[in-house]
Amino acid sequence: MERCLECPEDQWSNERRDACIPRPLEFLSYGDTLGLSLVIINLFFCSVTVVVLGIFIKHKNTSIVKANNQNLSYILLLSLLFSFLCPLLFIGRPTRISCLLRQVTFEIIFSLAVSSILAKTVTVVLAFRAIQPGRTMRQWLGRHLSTLLLITGTIVEVVICVFWLCFSPPFPDNNTEIEVGKIILQCNEGSAIAFYLSIGYIGFLSVFSFIVAFLARKLPDTFNEAQYITFSMLVFCSVWISFIPAYLSTKGKYTVAVEIFSITSSSAGLLGCIFIPKCYIILMRPELNIKCNIIFKQQ
Repeated sequence: MERCLECPEDQWSNERRDACIPRPLEFLSYGDTLGLSLVIINLFFCSVTVVVLGIFIKHKNTSIVKANNQNLSYILLLSLLFSFLCPLLFIGRPTRISCLLRQVTFEIIFSLAVSSILAKTVTVVLAFRAIQPGRTMRQWLGRHLSTLLLITGTIVEVVICVFWLCFSPPFPDNNTEIEVGKIILQCNEGSAIAFYLSIGYIGFLSVFSFIVAFLARKLPDTFNEAQYITFSMLVFCSVWISFIPAYLSTKGKYTVAVEIFSITSSSAGLLGCIFIPKCYIILMRPELNIKCNIIFKQQ
């Protein structure tokens, strides 16, 4: 005990306790089974999103595509495509650039996706309310309403992320306290307040979109997608509500895996609930995708 020496932070004592050896580094890498599985899953959903986008572009002149706001559908599909690519920033050895980009990129893309869903739903609601007698909402309707909602919903998240990066940005960190004998390479989020504020803002947009879609679910429109949006936002909110306790209770590389799983599952929920039913009608039931059939059903 008189000759006992403490090992440096990046080293640990061997089994005989007579020498210091380097601590093994641990992070979610592409070589791990878990990391490789997440990459394959996200690339699969990327390919599905590209196929759906191709179907919508090919059938852009059909009734079901026109009835659900073409431009917002394209924006939503592109944002979902990038959201499936976001986990690639989370996998691998943390660097200063990856730590700066991964949270900010994911949160801005998700706010864009949820804002486009909100814009689609609000446009439908206002359109039906405006045609009722005594309503004065018609003046608020116009070509740029959906664009205004989309930009407003996204710009708030951009402002939060800019302040976050300016005052307390994320940085790579070597954590030696999580597991004994190991160095956990991770991204320190910098300001925890900014991190949870940005996540909370996406949650606010999601809850608001869910409420608006729920209220509009019974509007008399054959291609009213409010029912699909209601279910998709229910899935989205459920995933991110369960994300918080799971994120706080995991350690090391599994914390990153939990966030990647939340990003992938919530994006897949939006893709499956909103667009797969439309693709089914376009490809398998083309007789329902005819304008005269729509008018007949409404009558």
